[in-house]
Parts: sequence; structure tokens; C-alpha cells
Amino acid sequence: MQEIKDTQRAVVHIGFDGRVHKRYRGQLAKERFENEVRVLKYLEKKGCDFVPKLLEEHPKELYIVTTNSGNIVQKLSPEKEKAIFAELESFGVRHDDAFMRNITYSAHLGRFCVIDFEFAVILETGEGLTLKEAEEARGKDYERKVDN
Repeated sequence: MQEIKDTQRAVVHIGFDGRVHKRYRGQLAKERFENEVRVLKYLEKKGCDFVPKLLEEHPKELYIVTTNSGNIVQKLSPEKEKAIFAELESFGVRHDDAFMRNITYSAHLGRFCVIDFEFAVILETGEGLTLKEAEEARGKDYERKVDN
């Protein structure tokens, strides 16, 4: 498997079959896992086709497998970035980590996609986990990388 990301919060690999394998770790790992699973299921039910599809969930291991939504985008206009996250909100989900690092381009779909729903809120119910809540739970600033 090809390693894509190895941070304090998660390890992500792409399997030989192209599927994405994500294992959560660190602060609030269980809550982040549960939130991403909840949001991906909600978006699938709403027919949102530009996010990963949840294929497997393993709660005891804090591990999911999803479809591959393409490659991380290296450059995007601020207007396009804003429009992509606004389109996501039209499906009833606000991404609370709305930065370019969470936008991919899928050649297969011929469009931009959104990934990484650890910090996202379902607007209809208010269910979700925000970065602010993560900061409060830790009692100090949650390390947040800001795209430039």
C-alpha cells in the first residue's frame, strides 16, 4: 500500500485496489472516526457524488475504507474553493476544515471532490464535530494547519 498521509491524527494509505484506508489516532480519535462515518453515510443518502463512498467501517480499530476521490489539488482559485464547499453545503453538510488540502480532483468523475470529514456538521440536525469543539476538549489550541 502507498502511504499518503501520516500525521498525529491519522494514517492514510491507498491500497493496490485503489481504495483509501484511513486509521484514526491521537486526540478525539473515536469522535473524529464516528463523525466522518456519520457524515459520509448522510452524504451518500443525500446522493452527493463528489465525496468518498464509505465501503467499510471498523469501530474497534478506528479504521475506515473508502473509494478514492482522486488526487489532492495543488492550486485552486479562492473563488473555486469557496464554490466547492458551498456546493457541499447544498447537500446539508458544512465542512469545518474547508481548505484546499481537502479538495481533490477525480479524473474518473471529471470534477473536484471534497474529502476528510472528521470536522464537519450535518446542518439539518446539528450533529458533528467542529475544530472549535476539538480545541475546547483539549483545553488548548488544536493544531490547525492553514493553507496559504
